[in-house]
Amino acid sequence: MDLNSLTAISPVDGRYRNQLKELAPYFSEFGLIHYRVRIEIEYFIALCQLPLPQLKDISHTCFPELRSIYLNFSQQDALNIKNLEKTTNHDVKAVEYFIKEKFTALGLDPYKEFIHFGLTSQDINNTAIPLSLKEAAQEIIIPAYQSLLERLNGLATDWATVPMLARTHGQPASPTRLGKELRVFAERLQAQLHLLNQVPYSAKFGGATGNFNAHFVAYPATDWNAFGKSFVEETLGLSRSSFTTQIEHYDNLAAFFDGLKRLNTILIDFARDIWQYISMGYFKQKIKAGEIGSSAMPHKVNPIDFENAEGNLGYANAIYEFLAAKLPISRLQRDLTDSTVLRNIGVPLAHSILALKSLEKGIGKLELNLRALELDLEDNWAVVAEGIQTVLRREGYPQPYEALKELTRTNEKITAASISQFIDGLGVNDAIKTELRAITPASYTGIPF
Repeated sequence: MDLNSLTAISPVDGRYRNQLKELAPYFSEFGLIHYRVRIEIEYFIALCQLPLPQLKDISHTCFPELRSIYLNFSQQDALNIKNLEKTTNHDVKAVEYFIKEKFTALGLDPYKEFIHFGLTSQDINNTAIPLSLKEAAQEIIIPAYQSLLERLNGLATDWATVPMLARTHGQPASPTRLGKELRVFAERLQAQLHLLNQVPYSAKFGGATGNFNAHFVAYPATDWNAFGKSFVEETLGLSRSSFTTQIEHYDNLAAFFDGLKRLNTILIDFARDIWQYISMGYFKQKIKAGEIGSSAMPHKVNPIDFENAEGNLGYANAIYEFLAAKLPISRLQRDLTDSTVLRNIGVPLAHSILALKSLEKGIGKLELNLRALELDLEDNWAVVAEGIQTVLRREGYPQPYEALKELTRTNEKITAASISQFIDGLGVNDAIKTELRAITPASYTGIPF
């Protein structure tokens, strides 16, 4: 079978391709090759700017032409590199040979051997991958979480004054406000986004075992450590790990994945709560013409967006957990287990983005059913017992907690009438009774936020 959206093994490149194609320039095979070419070109330019003695005569006016190799990089270019790889059986070496061909076309043959000069493959991979991740995070991933956060803050403002019965342990509890409950999730997301933004995008750049051996033996007078730091941090905008083996140690990459996992865990919690509110009737869902909720039950409008989000968030988290646990471990100065694993970092990111889009879609369908919230409050007058007994404590009334416990912990239904009757029988003045009668399930919602 030819590869297309129907024959793809992964739904990321199949069923959901149209929703996720924005990630392809960063995490596809094409994306990885493109970033490798970019790193190689920028490295050669940095050597010219150092300058190495053999490169001091190169006119800097050729730099735009060199950068055009990656700025105008095409799918055909990527295919050409893949064809070279059939001979080299080495993906990074194929990139080097591709650039050498471009140098010949530009009349730069005398300088070709300074492409990939002194480097090992991981100097390219361990800069290309964090750079692609950083740019995808800044342009797509973090803005997607931020967009959802802003959506929640907007709803929290809209519904700031809507009273709602709270539930602790699944049982009716002191009332709250719907807007405040959304603020809970917004605050959690904001805090974790802040932490995620503190994680450096770390890169390794230092030769075969991290010591610039080849560079140093060829040019011992050059401060290669300073060059590496400048190239990685100033040219590429990454954070260089100073002491490495052949590969980056991936500790910060693990922290990044752990940060995404925490964000997703919060959103799983949110999706489940909204699902529950829908099942309780607090929210209705806008109906779209032609949509079917169940193949058997015509009346159903299922909360599928929140269910899809929960599934994708959970799947993404399972992979993030594996990546964070596996990548920082490598035998001695290098083993190859990180290589195949790193090719999959786009998968959990894709499922996370898919989940965020499902949540945005699901939120857009929500219609507040005020009547359902009001009826639930009216049906649970027992929840004002906390407020009444607390006022009675303030007034020095004897054993107020026990008195309310005696009233409410029975099998009889507590109603507005039974609460009023209880207040009438209290040995307190009329002003206190008036104060107690003002406590209702809809008004007993605490401080405003």
